[in-house]
Amino acid sequence: MVIVCTSKCISTTAQDFILSVSVSVFSSPRLPSECDHDNDDTSSELARVPSLPPSLPSLSLFLSLSLSLSLSLRLVNLVVILREWAHRSLLEEEERPDSFLERFRGPELRTAPSRISNTQPDANGNNTKGRFRYVYTWPLKIRPTHVYLQKQKRRKWGVFVVSPSDDMYYRWLFVIAIAVLYNWILIVARACFDKLQTSNYICWLVLDYLSDAVYILDTCVRLRTGFLEQGLLVKDLSKLRNSYVRTFQFKLDVVSILPTDLAYISTGIHTPELRFNRLLRFPRMFEFFDRTETRTNYPNIFRICNLVLYILVIIHWNACIYFAISKSLGFGSDTWVYPNISNPEYGSLTRGYVYCLYWSTLTLTTIGEMPAPVRDEEYLFVVFDFLVGVLIFATIVGNVGSMISNMNATRAEFQARIDAIKHYMHFRRVSKELEARVIKWFDYLWTNKKAVDEQEVLKNLPNKLRAEIAINVHLETLKKVRIFQDCEAGLLVELVLKLRPQVYSPGDYICRKGDIGKEMYIIKEGKLAVVANDGVTQYALLTAGSCFGEISILNIQGSKMGNRRTANIRSIGYSDLFCLSKDDLMEAVTEYPDAKKVLEERGKEILMKEGLLDENAEAGRLGGEDTEEKVERLESSLDTLQTRFARLLSEYTATQQRLKQRITNLERQLCHTGCGILSDADLSDEDSASEAEADTLAAADKVEQGDHGNDEVAESTVQT
Repeated sequence: MVIVCTSKCISTTAQDFILSVSVSVFSSPRLPSECDHDNDDTSSELARVPSLPPSLPSLSLFLSLSLSLSLSLRLVNLVVILREWAHRSLLEEEERPDSFLERFRGPELRTAPSRISNTQPDANGNNTKGRFRYVYTWPLKIRPTHVYLQKQKRRKWGVFVVSPSDDMYYRWLFVIAIAVLYNWILIVARACFDKLQTSNYICWLVLDYLSDAVYILDTCVRLRTGFLEQGLLVKDLSKLRNSYVRTFQFKLDVVSILPTDLAYISTGIHTPELRFNRLLRFPRMFEFFDRTETRTNYPNIFRICNLVLYILVIIHWNACIYFAISKSLGFGSDTWVYPNISNPEYGSLTRGYVYCLYWSTLTLTTIGEMPAPVRDEEYLFVVFDFLVGVLIFATIVGNVGSMISNMNATRAEFQARIDAIKHYMHFRRVSKELEARVIKWFDYLWTNKKAVDEQEVLKNLPNKLRAEIAINVHLETLKKVRIFQDCEAGLLVELVLKLRPQVYSPGDYICRKGDIGKEMYIIKEGKLAVVANDGVTQYALLTAGSCFGEISILNIQGSKMGNRRTANIRSIGYSDLFCLSKDDLMEAVTEYPDAKKVLEERGKEILMKEGLLDENAEAGRLGGEDTEEKVERLESSLDTLQTRFARLLSEYTATQQRLKQRITNLERQLCHTGCGILSDADLSDEDSASEAEADTLAAADKVEQGDHGNDEVAESTVQT
C-alpha cells in the first residue's frame, strides 16, 4: 500500500506540474487531473495537442513529452495496483479482543490500522479528506471505501453464526423454553378438559401458531449455531448443518414441526390431541435449565425450583389423565371416578381441575385417603400412580438432602476448624481473654464471608484464568505502589499471583520499629495507625489503598534505614491486607533483570527525595561489587580445578589397574617357564609395564600440581 500511495503521489504531482505550465501559457481552464476524474481516457489529452497554435512548436513538443511521462506513470501505477490486488486476501477474520492484553495496552495501540483504505484517521479520530480514499477491489475498478464496507457487512451477515456462549443465544433459549412449557402444560389440559378448549379457542389458536413460529425459527437458529472444535468456533455453514442433521435432536425437531393441524379439516378444530408432537421439543428447555444453572449465583436455589417445576408438571399431567379416564368411564359411575358434572357443585371448570389436582397430589405423595378403585382399569392406574409417587418421593428426598448438604458444606468445614482450635486451646490451657479474641476473629471471617481459602478455590482453574482473576482483583491495587508504577506488565502479572491476603484483629501489630523488613503490605480494607513505642501516641493514619514496607524488601545499598522498620504500625479494627514477601519479589525479578534495575532506581529516587540515601555508601557499594566479582571468578576457577582433579584421579586409578594386571601376567609367565630368562614377548610386556609406570608417575605429578593449585586458589580466596 505504501508503494501504491507513492506511485499515485508521483503521478499526480507530475500531472499537476504539466497542467500548471499549460494554464500559464494558454490561459485556459485547468485540465482535469486524476484526482478529479479517475476514469478519464488519456486520448482526450492527446487530441488536444494538434489544436495548439502553430507558432508554438517547442511548447507542443514539451507537452507531448509530458503526456508521455504521464502515461508511463499511469502504467506503473496500474502495475502496482495489479500486484496489490493479487496479494490481497479475500476475507480477513476480525481479531478477537483479549481482555488480558487490553489491561496493559495503551490507547494508541487499541485501534488497529485499517487495511482496506488508504485514509488514515487524524488526531481527533476523523478520516482526513485526501486523494487516497478508494479501495482497489479489481485492477480496472475503483470503489469508494463506504461502498466496500457495506458489501463487507453484507458478506459477514451471509456467514452469520450464533455462538453458544453469547447472551443472545441464552435469551433465545429462554424464548423457546417458554414455548415448550406452554405446550407441555396447556395442550394436555385442553385435550382432557373440553370446556377449557371450547371457551377460548381463538386465544389458543393464536398462541399455538406463535409457538409454531418460534419452533421454526429455532430450527433455523439451530442450523446456524456454532460449536467449538479445538477451542475455535466453527463457522462453516455446511459443517454446522451436517453436524446438526446427524443428531437425534434434529429428528425430534422435525417431528415437532410437522403440520398435524391440517387434520383439523376432518376432525374439527377442538381436537388439540393432534398437537401432541409439539411436546418433543423438550431438549431445548432442558438446555436452557442447564445453562441457567451454570450462570446463576444461586445454583442450589435454582435446582430446588427446577425440581418443584418437574413435580408440578407430573402432578398436572396425572390430574388431566384422571379426568380423562373418568370421562371415558362415565362421570359419577362409581365412587372412584370424578363426580357427575350434572351436579352444579362439580360442573364448573375450576372445580373440576382443582378436584383432579387434589386427587393427583394425594395419590402421588402416597398419602391416600381417597375412594378405593372399583374396576380393573382403575386399580391399574392407581398402582401405576403409587409407583410413580414412590419414585417422586425418593427423588425429592435425595435431591433436597444433597442440596442441603452442599449448601452447608462450607459451614460444616468452617465449624470443624473452629472446633479443632477450641479443643487445642482447651488442651493447652490458653487464657480466656486470648480464647475470646480467637473466637471473635473466626466470627469476623464468617460474617464477612472471608472464610474461603482463595488458593484452594482457584487451584482447579488453568493458569490463564487464574491470572485473569488475580489481575482483575489485585492489579489496580498493585499499581498504586510507588516502586511498581513503571514496571513491565509481565512482572506485574507475576506479582499479582504472589499476593497473599492477611487479616489482622484490633490491636495487632503489623510491624514494630527495628524489625527486619521481609514483607510489604497493601491495605485493602480497614485502618492502621502509626504509633509510638508506648502504643498510644498516634502519628499518622493509614487507610484503604495505602502501602508500606516496599523500600525495605528491595535491600537498597546506601539506605540510611537499611532493611529495618522505622515505625510501629498497629491495626485499629479488623484490617484486610495484601502481603508480598521479599522472597516472592526476588523470585519474580530473576526473570526480569531490567525490571530489577528499574525497581532499584525507583527506590533510590524515593530515598533521595526523602533524604534517606547515603551517596558515600553507594560509592563504596560499587567497590564492593568489584570484590564480589573477583570472588565469583575465583569460585568458578576452583570449580574448574576440582573437575580436572577428579578426571586426573580417575585416569590415575585406571592406569594403576592396568599396571597391576600386566605385572600379574608377567609373574604367571615366569612361574610357567621356571627360569629367569624372558622371551621377546616378555620383554615387550616389561617395556609396556615400564611405560605404564612412567604414565602413572606423570599423572601423580599432575595431581600434585593440581593440589598445589587448589591450595593457592584457596589461600587467595581466604586473603580476599
